[in-house]
Amino acid sequence: MHRFDELDMKLLFELTKDGSISVPILSKKLGINASVLYSRIKRLIKKKLIKKFTVVIDDSLLGIGVKASVGINRDPKLKDEIHKAFMDISEVVSISEITGRFDIMIHVYAKNLEALHSVVIEKIGKIDGIQNTETFVELQKTDKDPVYLIE
Repeated sequence: MHRFDELDMKLLFELTKDGSISVPILSKKLGINASVLYSRIKRLIKKKLIKKFTVVIDDSLLGIGVKASVGINRDPKLKDEIHKAFMDISEVVSISEITGRFDIMIHVYAKNLEALHSVVIEKIGKIDGIQNTETFVELQKTDKDPVYLIE
């Protein structure tokens, strides 16, 4: 396991809040020389702690009105085929194999409830090897900073 110091954690905290912050502004904010921050960021990328820099999109402006998690039980013999089928469904945004009463939990984005119903029944439900599904519609979501980033 890699060791990360207090500066690494402060840097991660700030980049998690705003990944587009410039190094000179971050340098002033943290009171650290910009060249030190550049090298720290490169080191964190090299150690694969920072996997990528990304953008957070307001999904509603793209017409996504419903987000849901779908718990799925499947035939274990068809695991790979089912996974590939999920990868081909544009509305499926993530796939997780899990423990508990479901084998898989997928996250689905849809325009509205009717579109979600269509995805679950017509696309997911008709995949060979799907035994049953249970859909959980997201009503509200509050993101929280991971505990390791809290100052």
